[in-house]
Amino acid sequence: MRKIKYEWLLAALAVGWMSVAVNAADTVKIAFIDPLSGPFANVGEMEVRAYQYAIDMVNARGGVLGGTKLELVTFDSKANPQDALLALSKARDDGIRYITQGNSSAVAAALSDAISKNNSRDPDHPMLFLNYAAVDPALTNDRCSFWHFRFDADADMKMSAMTDTIASTPSVKKVYLINQDYSFGQAVSKAARTMLAQKRPDIAIVGDDLHPLGKVKDFSPYIAKIKASGADSIITGNWGNDLILLIKASREAGLTTEFYTYYANSPGTLTALGDAAVGHIKNVHVYPVNPTNDRSAKYLGGYRDRYKEDYIQSQHGVTIEMLVLAIDKARSTDPIKVARALEGMTYEWLYGPVQMRADNHQLIQPLYIASVQKVDGKDVKFDHDKTGMGWKAERRIDGKDTVMSTTCKMERPQ
Repeated sequence: MRKIKYEWLLAALAVGWMSVAVNAADTVKIAFIDPLSGPFANVGEMEVRAYQYAIDMVNARGGVLGGTKLELVTFDSKANPQDALLALSKARDDGIRYITQGNSSAVAAALSDAISKNNSRDPDHPMLFLNYAAVDPALTNDRCSFWHFRFDADADMKMSAMTDTIASTPSVKKVYLINQDYSFGQAVSKAARTMLAQKRPDIAIVGDDLHPLGKVKDFSPYIAKIKASGADSIITGNWGNDLILLIKASREAGLTTEFYTYYANSPGTLTALGDAAVGHIKNVHVYPVNPTNDRSAKYLGGYRDRYKEDYIQSQHGVTIEMLVLAIDKARSTDPIKVARALEGMTYEWLYGPVQMRADNHQLIQPLYIASVQKVDGKDVKFDHDKTGMGWKAERRIDGKDTVMSTTCKMERPQ
C-alpha cells in the first residue's frame, strides 16, 4: 500500500460534509478508531465489546433525547497514526460526529490535532473526540483541545499513585524502567525518574530501556539486562502483547523482580506469569476490578455473563454514560453544545463520583493500586484469565487527591 502523507490526510478532512444534521429520529453514531488487526487486535476487539455493552444498556432504556439510539461504528487504526487519520476521514464523510479512541497516545495526538483543524475549517460540522485510554499527559496540557475529552487518568496521575506506593515500600532499592518507544512510554519513563527522585532519592534507576512498539517478539535480551542490573523492581507502561511477552520472558528466565504496571490486568498477563504473579505484580488503574456495591456487581457480572471474559476497564461505560447525560442536558447532538455540557460535569459512576475538568477536559476520578492474589470469593472475587488468581485493591486514592496542575491554554470556539 502506497504511503499516504500526513498532510494529505489532514487536508482530506476539509472535503465537503456528506450528511444531514442529526435529529431526534436519527441514530447517534460513534466512530471507534483503534487496532482491529496486527499485534494489538486482541486489545481493540475487547474494547469494542466493552463499548457495545455500554451502548446496549443505554439503548435498552430508551437511548437519548427521548428515543434516539446510539450506534458504534468500528474502524481499524492498526495502532498507526496514518491509518487512524484515514479512518477519521472516512468517518467524517459518513457523517459521524463523535470519535472515540484509546490505544496509542501517538494516534490520539494525531486525531486530536486533525479534529481541531477540521472544526476550525468547517465550524458548521464539528466532531468531538472522546478519549477513553490514551494517557500521554500532553493531551490535556500543552496539546489540549476544546474538542478533546479524556476519560482515563493520565500517565502522570497514575505514576504519582504508583511512586507513592513504591516510596512506602522499603524493600525497593533498584528500579529498572522498560517502556514502549513512543509518546506514552516516554512519558512513563520521564515521570518515573522525576517522581522517584523527589520521593525516594535513595532508589537507584539501574536501567531505562525504550523498545519499538509492537515489534519485539522476544524480550529475553531485555530480561537478561534487567537480571544483570540487580534490579529488584520493574516499572513498565507496556500494554497488549508487549506486556505479555515481557512477562513471559521474565518467567522463562526465572526473574523474581516486582512488577509495577499500568496494564497488567489485561487478558493474558497472569497466564504468562502463572503462580509467580501472586504478590509480585502491582497495577495502577481507575477501575478496582472487584465490585464494591450492588450496581457495580450487576454491571460487571452482566458483562462477564454475556462475553465470558474479564472486564478490564471501566472507561467505556463512563464515557458513554457521560456522553448521554451531556446530550440530554444540551437537548442536542450538536458536538459544540455537547462539549459545553460535558465541561465541569459531575457523575456518580460505579465506584464513586467523577468530574470532567472544565479547564483541560481531564476526568477526575478515583485511582486504585491492586496486587495479584489468589481468588478468595471476597476481596478477590473474579478469577482473572481463569488462573485462580485475581486483583485485590490495596489502596484507593480519591479523585480530589489525583488532581495535578495543567499547562493547558485552551482556545474555545465562539
